[in-house]
Amino acid sequence: MRSSNPTLNENTFVGLGESATRMTINGTVTRTLILLALVVLSALYTWDLVRAGDTQAALPWALGGGIGGLLFALITCFVKRAAPFTAPLYAICEGLFLGALSALMEARFPGIVLNAVLLTGGTLFGLLAAYRSGLIKVTENFKLGVVAATVGIMLVYLAGFILGLFGKSIPYIHESGWIGIGFSLFVVVIAALNLVLDFDFIEQGEAAGAPKYMEWYAAFGLMVTLIWLYIEFLRLLAKLRR
Repeated sequence: MRSSNPTLNENTFVGLGESATRMTINGTVTRTLILLALVVLSALYTWDLVRAGDTQAALPWALGGGIGGLLFALITCFVKRAAPFTAPLYAICEGLFLGALSALMEARFPGIVLNAVLLTGGTLFGLLAAYRSGLIKVTENFKLGVVAATVGIMLVYLAGFILGLFGKSIPYIHESGWIGIGFSLFVVVIAALNLVLDFDFIEQGEAAGAPKYMEWYAAFGLMVTLIWLYIEFLRLLAKLRR
């Protein structure tokens, strides 16, 4: 099993031991819905603050959510058994960050959030249907291609972050020209294809008889991809609107 999602890869099920109850796809779906609900509910708090004009009050919550989300994500990755506790905390933190980000984007580009949500949801269910029907085959070459592209994107973002510390930026890709739009389209496609690898990973987890708590871990991994995809749709739509 291979997934470019750093939380879901071929080593995830190594050394988990035996368990009386096993991971199931239905259980993972239920946990994913719980995490999604937590993201939405916490996002509404910072969304309302920003929309009410109290951006200064929302900023600490958003920054704290971003930092907390990263912290709980790392804990979840290294301590899988903690996923039933850390995955919900991750979802709440990410919701606080996304709520403020979404409200700021909506103020600048009215209607962009609804479009990004619909595109993310449509992509999720469309790819799930294609995967379940066998239209998309998760071959080794498919996995390697998606993994390589994802690593490349992460390296570009890392380089951009480092350059930003010195007041520099990577030219073109963050602009609203054709190169910037093309780059965002490419990233959206790769993020979407990661969903397919995550579906395959969850199915393999059930087949491997992973412990029950891995449902939370798998749901957490899927949420990581969904949040990435949603943010990339926001980026793309913003460039198109500009």
